[in-house]
Amino acid sequence: METRQPKKMIPSMILEILRTHTDENHTMDQKEILDILNQEFDPPLDRKTVRRNIEYLVDMGIPVSYTETPRSNGTTVWTDFYLAREFTESELRLLIDGLLFSNHLPYKRCLELIEKLESLSSEHFKSHVKHIKTIPDNEINNKQIFYTIEILDEAISDEKQVTFHYVNYGTDKKPHPKLGKDGKPLDYIINPYQMAAKDGKYYLICNYDDYDEISNYRIDRITDIKILDKKRKPFSKLKDSNGERFNLADYMKTHINMYSTGDTRVRFMIVPRMVTDIIDIFGKDVRFEEETKDYVTVSALVTEGAMLQFAKAYSPDVVILEPQRMVDEMKDWAKKVKKIYG
Repeated sequence: METRQPKKMIPSMILEILRTHTDENHTMDQKEILDILNQEFDPPLDRKTVRRNIEYLVDMGIPVSYTETPRSNGTTVWTDFYLAREFTESELRLLIDGLLFSNHLPYKRCLELIEKLESLSSEHFKSHVKHIKTIPDNEINNKQIFYTIEILDEAISDEKQVTFHYVNYGTDKKPHPKLGKDGKPLDYIINPYQMAAKDGKYYLICNYDDYDEISNYRIDRITDIKILDKKRKPFSKLKDSNGERFNLADYMKTHINMYSTGDTRVRFMIVPRMVTDIIDIFGKDVRFEEETKDYVTVSALVTEGAMLQFAKAYSPDVVILEPQRMVDEMKDWAKKVKKIYG
């Protein structure tokens, strides 16, 4: 009877068996591997063939793990074979959870990516994604997001400008490009510096070329993107850069909610139960200056727009104390609210 598979395929077939059926908690011995191989070979292979080809995989640098037991005759027995994985199951579950609860990807696309992540482990890995659904199902209409990210990554690496159209949603729940004075979609010319994820959304941190301030744009609202030949404006030339290179960690600490206004030292008062929330939102660089049983005084470097929005959202548990211009703005807002509901 003829061999159904050429013997030169044996190493790749063993590797596929280990990839599909094994992990650190599920191992195989030579006989189990041989039984699967012999479904494709006639005359059948023997255990020495399995051992020899596994040794070949190990010599090639393939991460095949095994237990080596010495015999009394000086030889060794290899058992408990499994393919060592680059990601642990807990790491894969963490990545899958991040996809499931993201707001910037369509749910169907999340499932496609989850299938790819699952393939990085064995058949024994169970993510239970069939029983999980994002609520609400915020599927965006922009199908270009992965292409947009790819183009932005290339432009940032090559330090090139990009141009694109930017959309907002109308009452018809459909995206509409922002229009210029001529009634046509406005061409944004942008100096891109970094992409960042915040609250389940992707943002482009950049500079709109007509100005010298930092801007943030939602990547899922970018369409028709193109790389330009012109070099981008150096970040150190922007007004808020203090002549330094872009530092994403520092930027994210001060730009809660991705507002792109300038940074300001703000003092505000909170109720004691909000201390944990403040650290979660502002990070550990905040200063707690005074504490009583009724309130805690906080000092933080933050963008004005983000801080005003934060104070409005958590009023009256958050009260801005300084600077005065922000106090006055909160008073004006409070009067408007009182008038509306009065």
